[in-house]
Amino acid sequence: METLESHFHNWLGVIFFIVIYSIVLLFLPFYKRMDKKPKGAYLAFVIAFAFEMHGIPFSMSIISWIIGRNLPEGILWGHTLYHSIGHWGMYINVMCAVIALFLITNGWYNIYHSYWSKDTGAGKLVTTGVYRYIRHPQYTGLLLLSFGMIAEWATLPILILFPIMIVLYVRLARREEKDLQDEFGSEYEEYRKTTKMFIPFIV
Repeated sequence: METLESHFHNWLGVIFFIVIYSIVLLFLPFYKRMDKKPKGAYLAFVIAFAFEMHGIPFSMSIISWIIGRNLPEGILWGHTLYHSIGHWGMYINVMCAVIALFLITNGWYNIYHSYWSKDTGAGKLVTTGVYRYIRHPQYTGLLLLSFGMIAEWATLPILILFPIMIVLYVRLARREEKDLQDEFGSEYEEYRKTTKMFIPFIV
């Protein structure tokens, strides 16, 4: 229990993780200004992750108080999946973070140079880089980053927030695609037919 408790009350760790995981929002190449709900859901996810992992196991303290007994480590707090997959939770989180950062930064680079940076304001449809394989790499990266956090430190709040995030970002992507269809017409329709939305060759 001493090792587990060493995770908590590390408020510098809380601030560090909130800042690090929130920085990616600056590099998401949204076609238009991002809706507040998807952005807010991701920030709430990050804050819950940081507080529950390095601050206090708030949700489990509340549940323990309600049911009148302490929940053991591994029941939606602490290293939740440790007894099932061992240190693989941490490894999965690192792998997800690396892939997610590649998707987000590569997407930002291609959007910036092919669409946003045009002096005339008339950018071209971006189909280069990671956009050759998926239409919304920035959202895939964000959700993959969140999934990695769950693999390492699954808690009740982030398990609730994750499906909400998926719904919000799918809806946001569909709204953006409607705008792109209006702007690029048949060119975008052909691109949409040959390129998956979030996961190459799957969906």
